[in-house]
Amino acid sequence: MTFSKNVFIPLVNLCRNKCAYCGFRKEPWDSDARLLRPEEVKSILLQGKKACCSEALFTFGEKPEEAYPSIRQELQRMGYSSIVEYLYDMCLEALKLGLLPHSNPGVLTEEEVKALKEVNASMGLMLENASKRLCGAGGPHEHSPGKQPKLRLKTIDYAGKWKVPFTTGLLIGIGETIGEVIASLKAIRSLHKKYGHIQEVIIQNFIPKKDTPMSFHPPPDFNYFSKIVALARVTLQEDISLQIPPNLNPGKITSLIKMGANDLGGISPITPDYINPSNPWPSIETIEKMVASVGATLRERLPVYPKYIKKGCFLSDTVAEVVASLSDKEGFRRRYP
Repeated sequence: MTFSKNVFIPLVNLCRNKCAYCGFRKEPWDSDARLLRPEEVKSILLQGKKACCSEALFTFGEKPEEAYPSIRQELQRMGYSSIVEYLYDMCLEALKLGLLPHSNPGVLTEEEVKALKEVNASMGLMLENASKRLCGAGGPHEHSPGKQPKLRLKTIDYAGKWKVPFTTGLLIGIGETIGEVIASLKAIRSLHKKYGHIQEVIIQNFIPKKDTPMSFHPPPDFNYFSKIVALARVTLQEDISLQIPPNLNPGKITSLIKMGANDLGGISPITPDYINPSNPWPSIETIEKMVASVGATLRERLPVYPKYIKKGCFLSDTVAEVVASLSDKEGFRRRYP
């Protein structure tokens, strides 16, 4: 069982998408709407460095400058034409401090994927579901242009073409059918068969958020959710790790391990899960005990999996240098004081 110790950097919490379940997204007039300034990002990165984190997790709203002139103007004042350009420089700052960026910027063009590969150890984009139906009237993605399955699958395809170690996943409990889950898993399997770049798939359970259109929508039944985890394990290739978020499944990790989960994703000792702030991370010590109770061991990894480190072509020279400083001979996290 593996995990990565990370520091979470919510670069901006405005987004062009308006997913019915999202509690992270803000409007410009909200008091807590923000675009982090470079000095704020560097401060968070330094905290991560001091806490011996290896991963700088950049997760934020998709292309906010397309929906909000105020964000576009702020970026321009800082010398950037897009949030992706700004992300690139912040990833460089992370690398300078010896942290490995893992970016979740939303859908990207091929040129953006190619550029970000140079400064990222890995990248991610939740497919969530391959169903166009969920983007239709009354669906959770009705007002989210970036959630069109074709766009998301295309971004994952670009990542494969440019050999980017990649994370994707499904969001379970938002109104999908079993058939749509199977189709989504098969779409991921097909892309991995084509490129071999998908290092992990997250199976994430929907959690209702206050003051969202889906605040009263019930979370998925655990029996249903655990069966989806098992279904993912038998559908996806064996070399794809299956990740479940431990903070969204308190007390149920051991059951999900038995269903085939073998990774717990990023866990931060210093920053909250800004996407699910009401669900704090369990301590690493707590997780170790739960994992041990089913006869498994917990091992810390980097945001890029060992097999991609060994292949070489999946990492830029700049990233590979930092990876070498943090990894042991097997490609896992080197022991630190």
